[in-house]
Amino acid sequence: MKAIIYRKYGSPDRLELQEVDEPVVEDGEVLVRVLGAAVNPGDWDLLHGTPYVLRPTSGLRRPRNKVLGLAVAGRVKAVADNVSKFQPGDEVYAEISKGGFAEYASVSQDALALKPSNLTFGQAAAVPVAGVTAWQGLREVGRVRPGQKVLINGASGGVGTFAVQIAKAFGADVTGVCSTTNVDLVRSIGADHVIDYTREDFTRSGQQYDLIFDNVGNRSLPALRRALSPKGMLIPNSNKGGGRWFGAFLGRAFKALLLSPFVSQRLRPFAATGKREDLVVLTELIEAGKVVPVIDRTYPLDETPAALSHYGGGHARGKVIIAVAQNGSRKRGD
Repeated sequence: MKAIIYRKYGSPDRLELQEVDEPVVEDGEVLVRVLGAAVNPGDWDLLHGTPYVLRPTSGLRRPRNKVLGLAVAGRVKAVADNVSKFQPGDEVYAEISKGGFAEYASVSQDALALKPSNLTFGQAAAVPVAGVTAWQGLREVGRVRPGQKVLINGASGGVGTFAVQIAKAFGADVTGVCSTTNVDLVRSIGADHVIDYTREDFTRSGQQYDLIFDNVGNRSLPALRRALSPKGMLIPNSNKGGGRWFGAFLGRAFKALLLSPFVSQRLRPFAATGKREDLVVLTELIEAGKVVPVIDRTYPLDETPAALSHYGGGHARGKVIIAVAQNGSRKRGD
């Protein structure tokens, strides 16, 4: 099968299209013919081998797993003998630990969910990491509820576009923060108010929010707390801070954890984890028309290095998708 591999840590030009062996399906696993995959922050980190503290598991000098790709959608090709939840032909999607930028991937049946019937495979691949992160941050941690004033910093990004829609689906009054070029996009997905950060600093406007979901990390904790109500909750969800050695946990997240017991506001950093149950709930919201994945660009498999470079530029609107067409020749599109 065709797959995008990398043998050394570094920039996207390390990625190569190669012929490799098809994955072997083990107990409890399903072989998925990948038709769509999404670029996620974890792919960028794994490509660069950061933070360094994770190198013992990812590979000290070179990557242990040579195929990136943490979110996929496709059709089941084969199942192990003890798999009962899925059968060949099922259209599925999942967050996986490796191997999504390839024609086939082996996936635990416990990670898979049936793909939303109203999405393409590319749209569906956008959901398992970014959509689940937004869901867990807002619902499992933030407990967003009707009438709350919620601010989404980074509202036009992969997680942010899901977060705006999820918060609206649960009746919140949503403010999205983004750049000038993305104001119309953020408004179109349901934000009640949109702040252009190039023209206004939301931390100095005097407005306070019950819940701030920060996907950018471009404001200090004191500044963010200034925009938070006295009993409000701040959820930092940014991989900035902490440097290349320790990453975000020993940066902004660790500072928030240390500070939280001493203030009336609740500072709640979290680490999202892939859960099939969350995909099932998101499927219901998507099929009800309450959440629609926002796709920035779609690249064919052989242009994965360009897709990672575009993502790394930091200006993607929504998700960057890899279309794993059978002939590997699908055209790029917005």
